Amino acid sequence: MTQTLTLGRLLRLSLLSLGALMFLAPYIFMVSTAGKDQSEIFSASLSLIPQHFAYIANFTKALTRVSMQNLLLNGVIVCGLILVLQVVVAVPCAYAMAKLKFGAARFMMALVMLGLLVPIHATALPLYVAFDKLSLLNSYTALVAPFSISVFGIFLFLQFFRAMPDDLIHAARLDGMSEAGIVARVIVPNAWPAVTAFAIFSVVAHWNDLFWPLIVVTNQSYATPPLGLLFFRAAEAGDDYGALMAATLIITLPLVIAFLLAQKRFVEGITMTGLKG
Repeated sequence: MTQTLTLGRLLRLSLLSLGALMFLAPYIFMVSTAGKDQSEIFSASLSLIPQHFAYIANFTKALTRVSMQNLLLNGVIVCGLILVLQVVVAVPCAYAMAKLKFGAARFMMALVMLGLLVPIHATALPLYVAFDKLSLLNSYTALVAPFSISVFGIFLFLQFFRAMPDDLIHAARLDGMSEAGIVARVIVPNAWPAVTAFAIFSVVAHWNDLFWPLIVVTNQSYATPPLGLLFFRAAEAGDDYGALMAATLIITLPLVIAFLLAQKRFVEGITMTGLKG
């Protein structure tokens, strides 16, 4: 019996390790290419370990050819504003549908589910025309406003709030709290796992988004990290893939660090919202 369990565990670990290696392979290749010079990148032999380490030269190019600090700052500003607005809107909406009794709750839930089916690509043209008419292109408003309401966030928080005990909310009402006070002082402090899980989804999606910034931004001062990489390659780097991979590594590293720091909360949030696979 013990041998069977040991073999089963070994098989599971082998499969998980293989899956992890498959997902990490592009990142490993990127780290390897960031340390190679041009001649080695286009050589016939394929080696993950650079023969001549060119990390300093490639990272110097990545940090000097474009304003990498400005790109990262724009990414932080845009993703931070989007996340704050999404949470501020989604939490009260999800609380109302999960814990308050009113006639339109089912209809609103249906609208949320329908909203999950509408991609940004379907609304890009009318949004672009509206921002152009308002002279808001090349601004943080154009980058943030279309994503200030997240139907996915409402759905995720709704699932989480449904699992919260009603007695906790009834006790708060007996203490004289208003509904806004309950949301701020009872719901939000107990919803941090869900907020963290949603934050990971939101930040990763909008940090890596190229489609919308490519439409509304032509001024490099407002370029987000993926758009900055496009400017970097088109204007400066050309076929210098070592420098391009170094720039990509700089831009993706904050996401990796943020996920590793929030990994425990992220798993808790996904488990408690019922979005398990």
